[in-house]
Amino acid sequence: MAEETFAERLRQAMAERGLKQSDLIHAAAELGEKLGKSQVSQYVSGKVTPRSDACALIAAILGVDAGWLATGAGAPGTDSAAARAAARPETAAQPTTSFATKRSSAMREFKKSSKLENVLYDVRGPVVDEAARMEAEGQRILKLNIGNPAPFGFRAPDEVIHDMRQQLTDCEGYSDSRGLFSARKAIMQYAQLKHLPNVDMDGIYTGNGVSELIQLCMQALLDNGDEILIPAPDYPLWTACATLAGGTPVHYLCDEQADWFPDLADMESKVTDRTKAIVVINPNNPTGAVYPREVLEGIVEIARRHQLMIFSDEIYDRLCMDGEKHVSIASLAPDLFCVTFSGLSKSHMVAGYRVGWMILSGNKRCAKDFMYGINMLSNMRLCSNVPAQSIVQTALGGYQSVERYVEPGGRVYEQRNYVYEALNAIDGITAVKPKAAFYIFPKIDVKKFNITDDEQFVLDLLHEKRILVTRGGGFNWPEPDHFRVVYLPRMEVLRECMEDLADFLSHYRQR
Repeated sequence: MAEETFAERLRQAMAERGLKQSDLIHAAAELGEKLGKSQVSQYVSGKVTPRSDACALIAAILGVDAGWLATGAGAPGTDSAAARAAARPETAAQPTTSFATKRSSAMREFKKSSKLENVLYDVRGPVVDEAARMEAEGQRILKLNIGNPAPFGFRAPDEVIHDMRQQLTDCEGYSDSRGLFSARKAIMQYAQLKHLPNVDMDGIYTGNGVSELIQLCMQALLDNGDEILIPAPDYPLWTACATLAGGTPVHYLCDEQADWFPDLADMESKVTDRTKAIVVINPNNPTGAVYPREVLEGIVEIARRHQLMIFSDEIYDRLCMDGEKHVSIASLAPDLFCVTFSGLSKSHMVAGYRVGWMILSGNKRCAKDFMYGINMLSNMRLCSNVPAQSIVQTALGGYQSVERYVEPGGRVYEQRNYVYEALNAIDGITAVKPKAAFYIFPKIDVKKFNITDDEQFVLDLLHEKRILVTRGGGFNWPEPDHFRVVYLPRMEVLRECMEDLADFLSHYRQR
């Protein structure tokens, strides 16, 4: 029973001080003594009772009376000088600090990776955190910061939901790392309709949204110091992923006076011998611009002259309005290597399903090693969401219900028109009419409102009117003179929102 009693007292003392067996071993080493791993394990389990010198050492580490620990006699909290002397005579005269106290006073601090220092994602950033705090206090916030259709009453097509339910029991295992055959076949056929050249099944990858695939591509392509041209304003994930991969994002300007089309002269002026690729976001987020063929041809010529890869983010290609026809840039560049991204999140109102894809096309001979890297990273994540993949064939084939939303009389179309007109009616605000997607990127007269900090502007709007928008700087726009509005809420909500914004700006001056 003596052995069991010792083990119980030992475990009690360790638990009270939050120490593990390894802590005893490390503490002994710091005192110049030795406790073996097996030795301590046997003491704790009750298989062995230590000799008096080892017992005194453990008592000194734990800050308990050695007599109590050995026999149960006396008070456990009496940290006797005799016990300390037995543990290490030359330190008997020094005050003893328990190992638990020593550990807490020098606790190691874990900081975020330095790779995150230049990463920005304000679509969900500090202002969103403030909105969450306000919601926790019971305040209602109108969230116009993110293109998330479901909270605003947009529903997935019934056929899509039905087909996912029917296939769930067949989606319990991993798929091929690229994706289900049926999904990739449907994507390949869609690519053919968009006239993408040299597309095959092996060059199609499904992803947990386009976001995952963007990150995968940046990791596969960029070495430290490599440059990649990205639009300003951009969808900030592109800049963030390029930065995390060790690359250097270089932003070419889009021209607000030219319907937010890329400034081709500015783009080419920023090409260097370190540039590897050009990113095109078409239709554009945050501006809603749809690029005409001649602009895309100009970008292709720049890529051709400088032997650059093209990444084209086309997630909104099925949400064009006003008779605009989307052209995939890859269809104009059969001699270049292109990666085209799209998905169902927006066109089928299933953002939470996380189903996206990328298509490798064009001149693949010059990108064999890059494609090997893509395949390696794709294998490492095993596969994307299999139930979501199962609806791709259904979603891309047959009737496209999203067309009803973007035609005259449709919700997206009418809400776009209203917000465009309402914003331009506010003194000090101007906006280019978006031709696609869910967003508008209005300009603020910074002199009129004395605005020097666009984050402070959106915080002030949030606090006063409980409206959450995203600042222009969150899209890597260099001036504090823009913000993005999502026009997904129903018309009655948008009317109230625009009235509140007009009232806010009628008296707002930044301090």
